[in-house]
Amino acid sequence: MPAIRYSRLFSYSGPAFVAVGFGARLPLAMSQLGTMLLVSSPMVAGWMGPGGVAAGAVALANAVGSPIFGSLTDRRGQRGILLLQSLIGGAALIVEAAVAVVGAPWALVALIGAVAGFFTPQVGTMARVRWRAVAAAHPDRKAGILETSFAWEGSADEASFALGPALTGVLAVLMGPVPAIIAAGVMLIVLGCWFAVDPTVRLVAAMPAAPGVAAARAGTSRRGRREPVLTPGVLAALVGLLMIGTIFGSVQTGTTTLATAEGRPGLAGLLHALLSVGSATAGLLLPRLARRIGLVRRWHIFATALAILALPLLAVGSLGTLVPELLVLGLAVAPYLITLYSVAERAARPSRIGMVMTMLAATTSLGYSVGTSIAGRLADWGGHTPAYAVTVAAALVACLLGWLLAARVTPQEHAVAADGPGAGEPAVN
Repeated sequence: MPAIRYSRLFSYSGPAFVAVGFGARLPLAMSQLGTMLLVSSPMVAGWMGPGGVAAGAVALANAVGSPIFGSLTDRRGQRGILLLQSLIGGAALIVEAAVAVVGAPWALVALIGAVAGFFTPQVGTMARVRWRAVAAAHPDRKAGILETSFAWEGSADEASFALGPALTGVLAVLMGPVPAIIAAGVMLIVLGCWFAVDPTVRLVAAMPAAPGVAAARAGTSRRGRREPVLTPGVLAALVGLLMIGTIFGSVQTGTTTLATAEGRPGLAGLLHALLSVGSATAGLLLPRLARRIGLVRRWHIFATALAILALPLLAVGSLGTLVPELLVLGLAVAPYLITLYSVAERAARPSRIGMVMTMLAATTSLGYSVGTSIAGRLADWGGHTPAYAVTVAAALVACLLGWLLAARVTPQEHAVAADGPGAGEPAVN
């Protein structure tokens, strides 16, 4: 079945779910760059190394917390868990800004930022779980709903990582990094709670009474054996997304370093947003190719594109030459990310889908932490080029792993991936 139109897709969920779901994911992107700008500002540390470490701490804490909360949503539903996360995470961001104002050491500011990161919900992954439930409620349109919704969510993630840093950069230029962090906290409280209570949450609040439901809630089979989370397809997608997270983190660090060196640090968010502009555009167009090219082949194509399009970063010497490079590199990012999410969705056990989706996002955050930390150190040593070298290295590894790990997906998962979503269920190993 071909992918459906976006207008038809949104009619299944309602426009409020789509709009709030997009807005509620902005604080995560805002908090990472906002923490980097806050800690590296003269108010706190005054140099890039601690800023990169602090931003990495936010992402690392999110990587640790996301699977924990994802597992809880599998067992207890999303509503209460997301409300808790949004309230605590938003409050922690506001406290982070407050302690920076009173002159706290950068390590304390980073620690509070990490607390905020731990509780900040992965809204995109929770939305994907709800789309899966929407698709299950319309079996005649299941394949089209899954294909188009995953493309939309991947593009929305990319757009949030464009708009979030851009909004942070604008606020930092106009008012400084403190108001930017506070704005992220307020948005998380308001929009995160709104997303938590959206009517679509009823689709995943409870599973219908049926044989084996209690076992499914606990992640076990009907025979009482615990179902594995890391199937070959899920594991392969996790490794690939670790590299895309490293690309995100190192590009943001290199761009911030270059913008700061040219005396325009406030432009860092706007420049980094260019990476996501091309990425989101390519992601939205991906459903047109979905029925022509299988997931494994798409994985090969976009992993290779990442490696090729990242190489020119090593030749960037000014903000003017950076602009077209970020736009072009972005064309490979969202299709690569969406493809890996789709591979994992096919390979995941139904009873573990919430945990798997949050593990994917957490792995991306972990990669971001690795990218910012390593690139931040290298940037203090040699400027933006060594930071971008981390991006190129991650892209090359992603390309190599893309060709090697696709073979690790089981034959049954290969068949499902090639046929498109909803064509069948992955085999139980």
